[in-house]
Amino acid sequence: MKKFVWIVLVILGLGLNAGCGQQAQNKELQEITIGLMPDTDSLPFIIAQEKGFFAEEGIKVNLQQFKSAMDRDSALQSGNLDGAVSDMLAVGFAKDGGFAIKVTSFTDGSYKLIAGAEEPARDVAGLQGKNVAVSKNTIIEYVTDQILQEQGLNDKSINKVVIPQIPTRLEMLQNGKLAAATLPEPMASIAVHNGGHLISSSDQLGINPGVIVFTNKMIETKRAELQAMYRAYNKAVEYLNTAPRDTYIDLVLDKGGFPPAARESLQLPQYHAASLPKEKDVNDCIFWLKEKQLIKQAYSYEDIVVDLFVK
Repeated sequence: MKKFVWIVLVILGLGLNAGCGQQAQNKELQEITIGLMPDTDSLPFIIAQEKGFFAEEGIKVNLQQFKSAMDRDSALQSGNLDGAVSDMLAVGFAKDGGFAIKVTSFTDGSYKLIAGAEEPARDVAGLQGKNVAVSKNTIIEYVTDQILQEQGLNDKSINKVVIPQIPTRLEMLQNGKLAAATLPEPMASIAVHNGGHLISSSDQLGINPGVIVFTNKMIETKRAELQAMYRAYNKAVEYLNTAPRDTYIDLVLDKGGFPPAARESLQLPQYHAASLPKEKDVNDCIFWLKEKQLIKQAYSYEDIVVDLFVK
């Protein structure tokens, strides 16, 4: 009799544990808010939203578009965003200002120095002393300086014109008001499509300072949400790498904040599944910030990057 009672209790216990496990699995994930920029780095998020990949993973994601890095960073630090498509420079500034933030993966962005259609310069040396548009103390200026350095020049070799908003930078370049501008994709390809000339790029230099960031609070309290988000992100990456262009071009133009000219000129990179940035890319960006005395201390890779993909 006692044996029978013991067996019944074990069965009941297993049933309760299974029920609790099912409840844990069915626990509704909280909504997260992510800031995007009008560049190709942001497209996996847009695709994940519009193709229902976030919904498939049971996660609600509020995507907010920004035209300048300054506006994006202000929204992140004011608590209006949980995370953002960002860059290592923004991370360095945030850390130096005491804002708790971490890099969770790199992005597949491309940043190009483009000369205007009427500009005779065809190389970096030809731009010396001329007006080149950048956004100050951002990934754009960083890439510009790396391009100059690679050619044995310094940041005083050109006249940097600070234009934070990407669409305005492109418009001024196309209107002949600048010799050149450093632009992300797809704005860079639009500029070339409309007669501009590629001078150099982050791709040619083999650098990749674009990242996805989240606040420490988000990472500590919503780990399940982040992992669900990245599962959806990876589905979007696979879609972008394999789907015919016609199946997504209208969608990305509409939701990505890209001008109509991107329909013909948009060139997407080979996207990578979410993974950590290279240590060299992180260290080089921090070194640049410290060397320019834009941050007070150098940060290590471990200070900045968190691994959400540890099994």
